[in-house]
Amino acid sequence: MVSKKSRTEVRENKHRKLRNRISGTAEKPRLSVFRSNTHMYVQIIDDVAGNTLVSASTLEKSVKAELEKTNNVEAAAYLGTVIGKRAVEKGIKTVVFDRGGFIYQGKIQALADAAREAGLEF
Repeated sequence: MVSKKSRTEVRENKHRKLRNRISGTAEKPRLSVFRSNTHMYVQIIDDVAGNTLVSASTLEKSVKAELEKTNNVEAAAYLGTVIGKRAVEKGIKTVVFDRGGFIYQGKIQALADAAREAGLEF
């Protein structure tokens, strides 16, 4: 009998492999994305110091008020613009993109494109 791994387990393995190659520094921090069934969370992290420099999620009242739903492509795009603007305000211009083991399409791609339009480079 063949047993398949769960999607979560596969994503976590991909993320672990990705994190071996990607690390954020003070000059070029890591833009980390996590997507659950209902919300999205984005952080810009300095891995050397272990600090979260900027964060945003669809749980925040200011973000949630602008959205009709919190788990679609439009919400991801809006979250990308929010994190991009907050990062530029803090003086962060370039980042390393950590897709968190998720496939680069749909919500993840919309978030990345919106963050690029808001001023981030990666």
